[in-house]
Amino acid sequence: MKSMLSFAMVAVLITAMFIGCGDDKKGRGGARSDVQEAAQKTYVAPGDLDEYYFFASGGHSGQVYIYGVPSMRHLSTIPVFAPYPATGYGFDKESKAMLGGFTWGDAHHPSISETDGDYDGRWLFISDNANNRMARIDLRDFKTKEIFGPIPNVSGNHCSSFVTENTEYVLAGSRFSIPLPKGTFEKIEDYATKYKGVVAGIAVDSKSGKMTLGWEILMPPFNYDLGDAGKGPSKEWGFWTCYNSERATGKLEVTSTQKDRDYVVAVNWKNPEKAIKDGKFKMIGGVKVIDPKDAQGVVFLLPAAKSPHGVDISPDGKYIIASGKLQSITTVFNFEKMLTAIEKKDFTGNEDGIPVLNYNSVKEAEVNVGLGPLHTQFDDKGFAYTSLFVESAVCKWKLGTWEVVDKIPVSYNIGHLCAAEGDTKHPDGKYLIALNKLSHGRHLSVGPSQPEASQLIDIGGEKMGLLYDAFTEPEPHYAQIIKADKLHPIEVYPKEENKNPKAIWDVKDAKVVRNGKNVEVYMTAVRSSFEPNKIEVNKGDKVTIYITNIEQTTDELHGLGLSEYNINIVVDPGETKTFEFIADKGGVFPYYCTNFCSALHQEMQGYMLVK
Repeated sequence: MKSMLSFAMVAVLITAMFIGCGDDKKGRGGARSDVQEAAQKTYVAPGDLDEYYFFASGGHSGQVYIYGVPSMRHLSTIPVFAPYPATGYGFDKESKAMLGGFTWGDAHHPSISETDGDYDGRWLFISDNANNRMARIDLRDFKTKEIFGPIPNVSGNHCSSFVTENTEYVLAGSRFSIPLPKGTFEKIEDYATKYKGVVAGIAVDSKSGKMTLGWEILMPPFNYDLGDAGKGPSKEWGFWTCYNSERATGKLEVTSTQKDRDYVVAVNWKNPEKAIKDGKFKMIGGVKVIDPKDAQGVVFLLPAAKSPHGVDISPDGKYIIASGKLQSITTVFNFEKMLTAIEKKDFTGNEDGIPVLNYNSVKEAEVNVGLGPLHTQFDDKGFAYTSLFVESAVCKWKLGTWEVVDKIPVSYNIGHLCAAEGDTKHPDGKYLIALNKLSHGRHLSVGPSQPEASQLIDIGGEKMGLLYDAFTEPEPHYAQIIKADKLHPIEVYPKEENKNPKAIWDVKDAKVVRNGKNVEVYMTAVRSSFEPNKIEVNKGDKVTIYITNIEQTTDELHGLGLSEYNINIVVDPGETKTFEFIADKGGVFPYYCTNFCSALHQEMQGYMLVK
């Protein structure tokens, strides 16, 4: 095996040398690295495994995409907020219920659960910006297990989903301020006074992961953009950026950029817990909401460079880093200075009863990173990395000295970026991925709708180096990278864990049961047959099929497609799924296995006969 791998590596290197020595091809521009070195660092030989999982949000696709790092190979798609025929998601009764009638969602900002500030590999949370929901994916089987929402009073769940140090809460909040409760009409001319935003903490059960609404805080009518949770000394705090402190409407690129500063919102989540316990809340939209005018000290505002996007907490929890899109600086706030300013009431005003902290009292540094700073990640050597949208580059700078030490161009208009374990107390510092918004000219053309460009960058040395251009599904708004050895996914559902009361495990138990116009089918799927393979019903019957894949072998999935009835179910080994429909078309309709399962896969079929 070693000799085979050595041969493969030599072949890759020889090829790389020829490529590297030749003339540049059309499309090869922008950031470059040594081709041979890049080949060595990214090549994962057949049979070998990647070091990391890379979870990227799918934006308006509603899904989460999984890639391996450093290979950047697409491994899988996790359907979350939209049906996905490849796995039958959204067709069975259970996933239909989770989707709640929505056929799409805008998936933003995946966040892996944490224990003591490090990824623990249990769950991944992701927000739906379009329909104000939060989803939880179980990383034991990479399946969406819960969709919470629409969240009351939240409109545009964008500044989500960022978990606290021990996953006590998932942070959430409004991108769009609206009149509250939802459904209230107010004229847009009254936006400044009658529209409101919300920041919220969604509580997470430590054992099951189940989400419930923990607290909501009524906020001024700003636009709440991104968030992060504290670490170490700041672990009980949550932070959000907001823009449009002008409380403007209309053409926001003009009307909301008049002031030199907007804000970072700071909340010690112990305080809203206490405020609710003390009865300092009002009922809005059927839930308890805290008005800062009635509960002083629940929330504070830190002035930040105008139109901030990202807010990121350093691994040691001492610094709050905010980046204003329309300025060339990234502002570093000192957490201890913030606490001192709060204690001394060192305020310069208020917004709807929320104290505004003195900028000069809480600021630690202004780092001149470059044009259009958006988002910051960290490594294990005390460096920070900030994406520069306007400049199309990544800036590397030193925490503590605040000096810029390196820049690398990317192609191009970078939005977010993610480093290996870069949102934790202990970043890995090996790789960084630039999530670029545009990809012009670096791949074969596929027409007007181009893929997104994700570029793998080596951050292990003094200088950053481009390693690989990858092209991903739309649209990665955020991503996280976790060590592969932190995840322990199952490959079959053990029979003893299937608690579905409708599951059957022996083909002899397969049956069709009629109760008036209700027909229940107890079905097994196993190589290479369905039992029963004939279902007779009457037109107008309600048909419910409980199908169990009785395999206990890796990757032996079975699908069931029912012709002309829009039925598409995929059942993993050891799993039971339910689907219901009205037999409203008469005739004979075949059903068949949609997932290749054996040499006799084609023979795995049956008929539904509708009289």
